[in-house]
This record gives sequence, C-alpha cells and structure tokens, in this order.
Amino acid sequence: MIINTLLILFYLFTPLFILHLCHRFPWVNKLGAIMVAYGIGLLVGNMNIIPESAKGVQDIIATITVPLAIPLMLFSSDIKSWLRVAGKTMLSMFIAIVSVVLMVILGYILFRQGNDENFWKVGGLLIGVYTGGTPNIAALKLMLNVDNNVFLLVNTYDMVISAVYFFFLITVAQKVFGLVLPRFKTKLTEQELLEFKEAAKDPYWGILQKKNAIPLLKGLGLSVLIFAIGGGLMMLVPEKVQMIVVILSITTMGILASLIPGVNRIPKTFEAGMYLILIFSIDVASMVNVSEMFGSSPHLFYYVALVIFGSLFLQVVVSAFFKIDTDTTIVTSTAMICSPPFVPAVAGALKNKEIVISGLTVGIIGYAIGNYLGVVIAELLKGYF
Repeated sequence: MIINTLLILFYLFTPLFILHLCHRFPWVNKLGAIMVAYGIGLLVGNMNIIPESAKGVQDIIATITVPLAIPLMLFSSDIKSWLRVAGKTMLSMFIAIVSVVLMVILGYILFRQGNDENFWKVGGLLIGVYTGGTPNIAALKLMLNVDNNVFLLVNTYDMVISAVYFFFLITVAQKVFGLVLPRFKTKLTEQELLEFKEAAKDPYWGILQKKNAIPLLKGLGLSVLIFAIGGGLMMLVPEKVQMIVVILSITTMGILASLIPGVNRIPKTFEAGMYLILIFSIDVASMVNVSEMFGSSPHLFYYVALVIFGSLFLQVVVSAFFKIDTDTTIVTSTAMICSPPFVPAVAGALKNKEIVISGLTVGIIGYAIGNYLGVVIAELLKGYF
C-alpha cells in the first residue's frame, strides 16, 4: 500500500520537476518535456525498484490520464480560426495529411512481417502522431490496445528520426525546396505575429499560478464530467470497441465544449492537458523492459523513417503542382510531423514569423482530427491490407 502511494506521488509530481528543468535550462527545453519524461520513466522502470504488484496502479494511471487530457487540450481551440486558415494553407494541410496516410499504407505493405498480426496498430499510431501529436498517439495506444514495448519503441524511433527531420527543416530545407516551390508572400500584421510568438514561449510556466487555480479546477471538473459521459456510452457498445467509443466521444465533446465562451477562455487548459500526458508518458515508460524493447526488429525504424521523410517528399512534389510556397509547405509539415510547439522555432529559422499563426492553427486542427483518422486508417489496414 505504501509503495503504491509513493509510486502515485512519483507519477503525479515528477512532471513538475521536468517542467522546472525545461524552464531553467534551455537545452532541456529544446530536448523536450516528453522526451525527458520517457527517459525518467525508462530509468526508474529498469532499476528493479517497482514491484510487480504495482502494475495495477500503473494500468489505472495510463487508462485515466489520456481521456482526461484530451478535453482539456481541446477546450482552448478556436474553431473560427480554423475557418480563417483558408486557401493555400488549408490546401497545404490537406496535402500533408494525405501524404502521411499514403506513406503509412505503403510502409505497412512494405514492412509488415508475415507473422505480425498487430502491425496495423503501428499504422494507427503513426497516423495519430503525424497528423496530431503525442496526445493522439497516447490515445490511440489505448484505443488499439498497443503493447507497451511496441508503443515506446515507435516513440523512440520517432524522436530520433524526427530530430534529423527537424534539423533538415531549420537548415537547408528552405533553399532546397525553393528550387521547385514559389517564395512566400506576406499578409499578416507584426502585432498578430508577436502575440502568437509570445503565447508559444514557455507556455507551461504558470499552470500553478493562484490566478489560474480556480478556473483550471473548473476545467478539470468539466473534463471529468466528459470522461464520465464517455464511460457511460462505453457500456452501450461491444467490449472490443469500448475504448474507441470513449476516446472519440470525449474528443467530440471537447471540441463542442470549446464553442462555449466561458470554457474556451479558461487559461492554461491545453498546458494542463499536456501535464497529464507527461504523467502518462512516465507511467508507460516505467512499464517497459529495455532489453526486450531493443531486441525488436528494425522494420519499425524503417517504417517510421519512410512515413516522416516519404510524406515530406510527396508533400513537396504535390505542393509544386499547386504552386504552394516554400515556407507554408515547411511549416505545415512541421505542424503535422513535429506538432505545434515546434512551429515558432521553424518560423524563426526561416526568418518568417508570419507563418506562426497558420502553423499553430494547422497543428491544433491536427490534434482534433488525429484520433478519428488514426482509428479509421488502422481498421482499414487491418481489414483490407
């Protein structure tokens, strides 16, 4: 009992330590809170200090954190801004999503092992993370019942390959793609750009400020209510699709709740949701056996690499046909592959702050649709390929 209590406290409060490190040390912040969380979880989980009896607690934490996080992260969505992202940006987002889907299907056909009946689940994970982000891959892990070792291995490969991809984008991508894509034309005011840049800077610092405490508790209460409704709906469907119904229903309710002004204006709900994702990340990583994980086949590595770089290549080719400019193409791909927090960094490297607003908006749309698209493509791979 004492060990389980200590373990719960470890999971709940370690993200505070991680966020402090990100705030205090720029190099840790560049590394990313999620990556640090996985590292700490792996370290603790492989020190043989967590007893087998704690698995029940770990499973409960993994099951409740993601469904609570999803509505919180969607409450601050501005659907009106989604509608304003029109023309070339919306077309670029559509091309990026289709490129990811096609590469996931191609990779599934190329790299599926003959005796691996669950490889379709990996395709679903990749759709989630490369149209949305970490919250989506976490949700799809639960929806598709993905093995912990496979889940963390996909995440590890994603981080390694995405780092190479990101380095390419912030160094030579603009010049390389500029050979076939037109140049960017400015549209927004400097004030709009400064507001989005400031909002994206160190966003988690302030979650525990007193002025945000009561509103965030209300947001958390609403998230719990949405989770409870989703749980009730779960009881109405067959067991094999229960988790799918829960996640998709709370995603839908989270989007609908964002239309309520009082909910939409609650400060730091997105960051609070990400805090729960950090708890999930530490928890899942602590359940993984490293020796078993890295004994896996390298086909997963090739699959992840194909989806990341293959989708980028396909997006550039199609964008050239539709005359979508270089910077829009790059920032859209960044929002899909790396998620919104990386958008300001890419915008700075491209010396084009104007693309921040469209990049962040595309990324948030990705968060909203990633769960739906991930489960649809996973079922498609399972049933037809």
